[in-house]
Amino acid sequence: MDLTKYEVARLIGARALQLSMGAPPLIKVAMGGSSFIQIAEQELDKGVIPLSVVRTETTA
Repeated sequence: MDLTKYEVARLIGARALQLSMGAPPLIKVAMGGSSFIQIAEQELDKGVIPLSVVRTETTA
């Protein structure tokens, strides 16, 4: 499933918040070099981010 730019932004933001609150990163991170957003982006790129997108059908 391809993610929209809004879904990507939401996933990265949610994961960065988790990381800032003390969640352990799911990838190897160099000490002191990466921001929470960069770590979340790398996790999303590698497909290990522990979040998913659920789309509902809408009638237009």
